[in-house]
Amino acid sequence: MSAQIDAMAAPVAKTLAGKVAVISGSSTGIGLAIATELSSRGAKVVINYPFPSLAAEAKENAADIPGPYIAVEADLSTVDGPKRLIQEAVREYGKVDILVNNAAVAINLPFEEQTVEMFDSLVNLNGRGTFLLTQAVLPHLPTTGGRIVNICSVSSRGPPPLQTIYAGTKGMVDSFTRCWAKELPPKYGCTVNAVSPGPTATQGFAAAGEEAMKVLAPTIEATPAAKRMGKPEEIAYAAAFLCEDRASWVNGEHMLVNGGLFID
Repeated sequence: MSAQIDAMAAPVAKTLAGKVAVISGSSTGIGLAIATELSSRGAKVVINYPFPSLAAEAKENAADIPGPYIAVEADLSTVDGPKRLIQEAVREYGKVDILVNNAAVAINLPFEEQTVEMFDSLVNLNGRGTFLLTQAVLPHLPTTGGRIVNICSVSSRGPPPLQTIYAGTKGMVDSFTRCWAKELPPKYGCTVNAVSPGPTATQGFAAAGEEAMKVLAPTIEATPAAKRMGKPEEIAYAAAFLCEDRASWVNGEHMLVNGGLFID
């Protein structure tokens, strides 16, 4: 038993020491868990929040990040926000080794109630934000060993009701991953992969609304690994694996992290 306790208490190996990681949408939820996990492995991390009014919350939430970090205010749903995030990262640390495209928003409503304003909002952040942030980081990646990880969603391949726009935008990110995994490594020496969570216990998911939770309840109950939502740290562990040097031969992977809720 003591050996098990010692193993659990052992410090995490600093396998990402010297790396710089930018994680979009990372002041809460899955993004914050990814930033914390990468930092625990030795990376310097850049967390991101969208509006000045969220600065204090971002600082408070980042208190448990164990290593060096900076917090950058940048609205990735704008044309200029993605470039600003990368510029601030490079200004502080001189480079970017890892990009995690996490920033996204979801709307859960009957199709008839979804509006063009909602469409524009989700497409601009979930789709265009990922597109522009990845373009912005490319000149700053190392010649070998760079990592791009897109946080997709089980909704991209197994969409539930109420998620017409959200599932569509995550389908864009899924397709981005496939294209970039073929196009970018020969030019930039990086790998491109996706992590696809299912329902995850975050503040954002809790805000989805009672109707959405009722619709999803049978799905959660049917999850093979356990009848529960995922934990942010479980998603973070998968994302961190893809960032490791030893994952250099993993490229174009769509890693489903949802307890077997959807198996492709």
